Amino acid sequence: MRVLKGAEVSAKIKEEVQAALANRAGEAPKLAIVRVGENPDDMSYERGATKKMENFGLRVQSYVYPADISDAEFKAEFTKINEDSDVTGILLLRPLPKQICEKDIEQMIDPKKDLDGISPVNIAKVFAGDNSGFAPCTAEAVIEVLKAAEIPMTGKRVTIVGRSMVVGKPLSMLMLKENATVTICHTRTKDLAGTCRNAEILVAAAGRAKMLNGDYVGDDAVVIDVGINVDENGKLCGDVDYDTILEKAQAATPVPGGVGAVTTAVLAKHLMRVAGLL
Repeated sequence: MRVLKGAEVSAKIKEEVQAALANRAGEAPKLAIVRVGENPDDMSYERGATKKMENFGLRVQSYVYPADISDAEFKAEFTKINEDSDVTGILLLRPLPKQICEKDIEQMIDPKKDLDGISPVNIAKVFAGDNSGFAPCTAEAVIEVLKAAEIPMTGKRVTIVGRSMVVGKPLSMLMLKENATVTICHTRTKDLAGTCRNAEILVAAAGRAKMLNGDYVGDDAVVIDVGINVDENGKLCGDVDYDTILEKAQAATPVPGGVGAVTTAVLAKHLMRVAGLL
């Protein structure tokens, strides 16, 4: 089975970003990472994104607020970041604490700075097939992995397990744009295993550790695992029980080291697009 490693895809994007940066005038684009509270997952993602941006030659600054900040206070702070001309793009780490109305923030964020596709404007553009909008980075990272591996999507049967606005729904639109035939599965799908086995490209984005095993994978299918979970032994794992698909799949992404490594590279690519450099 071919292992589709994210580091190789990320390295290609890095080359593209650095080549564009070499021709720029003035300072590099700046990413603002906005975090509320001390959620370990958010902090881990923030560290990874910061390291990746700096490694690519981009500027990054974190804006961190206490978990008990009021809705009004946070909106006032977010407005300052949103309107700061030195901030090229924004990454808001979610979910936000319950006292903050997340829907309001989604409406507030400048669509041109919204690098992770949370603005209704960007979501609408993704569903309309408008290239000027930003799709969520994880959904776009799946497309980047397949393209880098030269795995065609045109005419392929693609099954996506998961219907979130972060991956499942926007990814289905990106796949349709690549002329794939798309099926979206969820918890109420009848004969989930049979539907998945019919896929030539299977994307696992359910958010449940090792939910999909070899029984869900058709012979010579390509398996893209978007899940990031912790198993019973405290180790990182995906939504796919990796060891059970080794003899069946043609290719698959590992966890860790797969799609996650590409997500922050896509974030950098989006930042460069805002700056007009890509």
